[in-house]
Amino acid sequence: MAYVPGVALLAALVVGCSADTGTEGSAADDKPGDPMTSVAPAGKYRTLPEPCRSIGQSTLKDLLPGIAELPEDQQEKAYAGTASVTYDTDRRVGCTWKSEAPDSSRSLSLDFERVVSYDTSVSDDDRADELYAKKRDAAHLPAGSVTPDGTKDDSPSDSPSGSPSNTPSGPAQGSGKSNGTTGTADDLQPRVLDGLGDAAFLDDLLTRTGSTAQHRTVSVVFRTSNVLVTVRYTEQPALATTIPDSKELQDKAQSLARKLVDRFSE
Repeated sequence: MAYVPGVALLAALVVGCSADTGTEGSAADDKPGDPMTSVAPAGKYRTLPEPCRSIGQSTLKDLLPGIAELPEDQQEKAYAGTASVTYDTDRRVGCTWKSEAPDSSRSLSLDFERVVSYDTSVSDDDRADELYAKKRDAAHLPAGSVTPDGTKDDSPSDSPSGSPSNTPSGPAQGSGKSNGTTGTADDLQPRVLDGLGDAAFLDDLLTRTGSTAQHRTVSVVFRTSNVLVTVRYTEQPALATTIPDSKELQDKAQSLARKLVDRFSE
């Protein structure tokens, strides 16, 4: 009868146990599936920046001039913003700021969403692009501003000039002048934006709340890899007869969006 010393038997058991031990569990957003099959690539971003710290104080001072009128002890709190309630800061975060001035009130909000595809055949970027397209379609951009494949179309719109379908209160309005340049009503319509992230669009909505002044909200939504970013910038003048300047709000919202793209590229 063969005899195996106790030490040798113990060693054999240890080797057998080691052979069955795998690597540590994958991250929560890793795609499931057979490792031998082809899996669509994960997105570039695995975390999100802290939104309330994503905008410098000088930029906030320009966007929300009313904060500078507050007592010094209140300014710090106003510039800090208010974080959005979220249940998973690796997937979605946001922040809002508000200011009151004698002539108008303004508010600014950021929303960062990191998209993860759990379908092994669909990449995170492709899934993010699908969600971006849904947001763009929900904005009902004027006919002619978007082609079926989602790119910009410079051909004449089928809609009457200056009458976007998503602005029932009227077309985008304002001084038409900014930094020495002149903008027409068509230039200010909701539209797809070029050169901002992987894809981007701008929406401009003028509405009235009861009998109070009209308020205008300019939204810029862009995608960079597997992250969707939404910037919303709103102004409500103190006087009911005053219409917020569309050109100013659009310029400032786009400028902020471009700074955020650069931040994600760092």
